Amino acid sequence: MLIRRYKTEDCSEMIQLFYDTVHTVNAKDYNPAQLHAWASNDIDSSKWDKSLSENYTIVVERDSIIIGFGDLSRTGHFDHLFVHKNFQGQGIATLIANEIEKYAAENNILMITTEASITAKPFFIKRDYKVSKQQTVERKGQLFINFFMKKQLTSY
Repeated sequence: MLIRRYKTEDCSEMIQLFYDTVHTVNAKDYNPAQLHAWASNDIDSSKWDKSLSENYTIVVERDSIIIGFGDLSRTGHFDHLFVHKNFQGQGIATLIANEIEKYAAENNILMITTEASITAKPFFIKRDYKVSKQQTVERKGQLFINFFMKKQLTSY
């Protein structure tokens, strides 16, 4: 596996990975209407590219295929963490989270926040993220439960 920084030419592959992952992995916790609102076929790739380029974004590749990605904003918000539906349970999310947290600590970001889905909440709890609040968010007319979580880091 190769871990590297995001490049603009990765965007369309990452959007497809996001779409596929949401519609398969998250299907156990959200209904079809919610999944479609969360990850639809009309994702704005220019907005995604801008956000991923501005954030510290890493991708994990195997055999030149992106199998996972994650990003952290300058303010310490862990925005995306998605692993290809065919590569679940292989430690890829842990690898990404380790890199994100290491980068944060090295750059004096000592508090990481995230808005974890129902599906992702147990992963973050295992990594010592604490639930600050359960929240209901709206996207394209659909209501979703997610969890605002925080993790305190120590600097390197």
